Amino acid sequence: MNCNYRLVLTTIMVASLAACSGGADRRRQANQDFTYLETKPLESWTLPAGAEPFSTDDYAIQNKAYQGEIGSGVDIRPPQQVLELIPGARSVKDADGVTLLLPRAEELPKVWLLMQGIIAEQNVGIRNQAANSIETDWVTWTHEDEETEIGNRYLIEKSSESNRYSFKVSLIDWREDGIEKPVSDVNKERYSIAMLNLVTAKYDQQVRDEARLRAQELVKQIPISMGKDRSGLPVIIARAAYDVFWERLPSLVEDLGFTVEGRNRSQGVVEVKFRSPDDAFWTELGTKPIMLDDSTYKLQLGDLGNRTSINVTDSNGKPITEEALNTIAPVFALAIERANN
Repeated sequence: MNCNYRLVLTTIMVASLAACSGGADRRRQANQDFTYLETKPLESWTLPAGAEPFSTDDYAIQNKAYQGEIGSGVDIRPPQQVLELIPGARSVKDADGVTLLLPRAEELPKVWLLMQGIIAEQNVGIRNQAANSIETDWVTWTHEDEETEIGNRYLIEKSSESNRYSFKVSLIDWREDGIEKPVSDVNKERYSIAMLNLVTAKYDQQVRDEARLRAQELVKQIPISMGKDRSGLPVIIARAAYDVFWERLPSLVEDLGFTVEGRNRSQGVVEVKFRSPDDAFWTELGTKPIMLDDSTYKLQLGDLGNRTSINVTDSNGKPITEEALNTIAPVFALAIERANN
C-alpha cells in the first residue's frame, strides 16, 4: 500500500501548522540551529572575595537523567489529530494506538467492511486475520515531512462488547528505508491516527456519495401543479422540498428557453431571460408554448415545507397573469418527465 500523503493531505495532515513548511529538516527542527549542543558544561560558582554566600532553590534543576531526543532527533511537528468525520463518534488514545468509539451498532460493520476494502484495493498483505482482527503486512507512507520512506504494520480490531462499538488501529512494527527499528511513542500515535483518518475520510466520502444519490432520486420525482400561496394568490407548486427544487430549477428552465442570469438562494430569487423556442420544440414537447414575451423575469421561490411555490414577475416587478402562469406549470411537468426519461 503506497499511501502518498500528497493525495490525502487535507484528510490526514489537516492539523499541520502553516508555519511548518519546507523540507523534512525544517519541519522537524527549528531553523536547523543546534548550537545549544555546543554549550560548555556547567562550572562550580566561585564566590568573590568578601561576598556573603546566599542560595535559593527557586531555580534548582533536579540532578537526574532526562529521557528525550536532542538535536536532529527533535520532532517539532504538531500532534496528529483524529478527524471528527463520523457524527457522534469519539476517539480514545492509549499506549497501543487509537480507538474510535462509534455511536450506533450499524456503523461498526460499515467501517470494518470499508477497512477491508481499502486493504484489498491497495494490495496490502495480511499476516493474520480473524473475525474481529486483521494484522497487516507492511504499509508504505511517503511524505515530505519524513527524511526516508516509512513502513508500518498494523493491528486493526473491532469490538461490540457491552454495547460499546469500537474500531481500534494499533501500529505494531516500524521501519525506515526498509530497516526495522523500534517504534517510538510519538510515531505510534502519529501513524495510528493517520491510518484511522484515512478510513474515516473514506467513510465520510461514502456517506456523502450515498446522500447525493438519494437526493438525485428524490429530484427525479417532482409533481408540478397549480395552487395558491398563503395569501390565496395563484402560484405553481412543486411537490419537493425547497433545497431539492432549488438545485433542480436552473437545469429545468434552461431546457425551456430561459437563461439564468442571477440567483439568490436566501431570497429565493432566480433572475432569467426568456427567449421562446420555435414551434417545432413545443410540438416535440407535446404542449402549448409558454405565454411569455421574450424579456427578463424573476422566478420567486417560496419554502412551504415539503413543497415549493414558484411565482413569476416581469421586468417591472409585476406578477405575470394567471393565464400565463397556467401555461408554465404543464411545461415544467413535461420537462421533468422528459429529463427523467
